[in-house]
Amino acid sequence: MTCLVVGCASIPAGVEPSPNDPWEPFNRSVFEFNEGLDAYLLKPVVAAYRFILPEIVREGIYNFFSNYSDIYTALQNLLQGKPDYAFNDIMRVAVNTIFGIGGLMDVATPGGLEKHKEDWGQTFGVWGIPAGPYVVLPFFGPSTVRDTFGTGADLESDYLFKYIPDVGLRNSITGLRVVNTRNTYYEAGDLLDGAAIDKYSFMRDAYLQRREYQIKEGREDEEPLMPVYENPYE
Repeated sequence: MTCLVVGCASIPAGVEPSPNDPWEPFNRSVFEFNEGLDAYLLKPVVAAYRFILPEIVREGIYNFFSNYSDIYTALQNLLQGKPDYAFNDIMRVAVNTIFGIGGLMDVATPGGLEKHKEDWGQTFGVWGIPAGPYVVLPFFGPSTVRDTFGTGADLESDYLFKYIPDVGLRNSITGLRVVNTRNTYYEAGDLLDGAAIDKYSFMRDAYLQRREYQIKEGREDEEPLMPVYENPYE
């Protein structure tokens, strides 16, 4: 549908096609659609968000959603056969909820409880399900066939996204989460825009390398192009 709206983009001259990206013309068209949506809607909203709310408030919002995500990370670590990591994640939730004012402060990380980030796509990868071709999803961005199903499972099991009965409250929380997530990478996007690179290819290669790194728990010698976990307030 998106391809019909914006038209399939061509591969730039001199850019080598990737074997992991057989649908590159379509993916580039979706990428351009997402870039336009970000430039004309999401980024201005995030700029206003940063102007209106002081950093300490933005940090509290970030910590709240990060603390909430630790619950799902604990579940994924259990499903991946890592009970020690899952126990660490549950302890993070308990410590930050009790001593961090409902998760608005991250006191677990300075206390030695490491932050993890897991999702259904990673769990599917640990189970041996192959990634499949690279795909760019409208609104969600870089993915693979495996991670697309993982995203669906993430949304299906997300209480804040799906199961809050008050529709207005649920939509408000979802919007705040989107703005909070975009705020995390607010300056990174500007750096990529100013670099003399093919942004699409860079983001694709970085995403695929990062996902492989996450699934293998960083056991490879090579560091990912994008961080496994990044806290903008540290």
